[in-house]
Amino acid sequence: MSLCCLNMITSRQDGYELSTDPDRLDVGLVHHWLSTDAFWALGRSRDAVERSVRHSLNFAAYDVAGCQVAYARVVTDWATFAWLCDVYVVSGHRGKGLGTWLARAARDHLAPYRLKRILLSTRDAHEVYAKAGFTPFPNPECLMISSPAQ
Repeated sequence: MSLCCLNMITSRQDGYELSTDPDRLDVGLVHHWLSTDAFWALGRSRDAVERSVRHSLNFAAYDVAGCQVAYARVVTDWATFAWLCDVYVVSGHRGKGLGTWLARAARDHLAPYRLKRILLSTRDAHEVYAKAGFTPFPNPECLMISSPAQ
């Protein structure tokens, strides 16, 4: 079995647990968070969230009671590239380093694949991702985008 298929579970001293187990993930909750509170995904359909979850490597953080309180996903080819996206932490759990923990966990989980790059996009959380080793893109003028759904 490849590493991409292994479920990772780790915990912090404060009781938070991080898991990549897709069976533990509450997709309905993720849909609610993204479609109602995440500026980049407002109005995203349940179907779109379900498809994105199904085709991604998913990370979720759980509090000491086992309630899901954060989410992130990675889209990757497992060979050269990954995109870290949809990082979301419930408001009552923000400021506790969960976003950075999710980003580090994703980076570390992908390390054995020796990808050329892991990208992400952020409007307002640069310091969160900098703590996980992310830096500004060196040549943003080289990036382009196509938004066919719009």
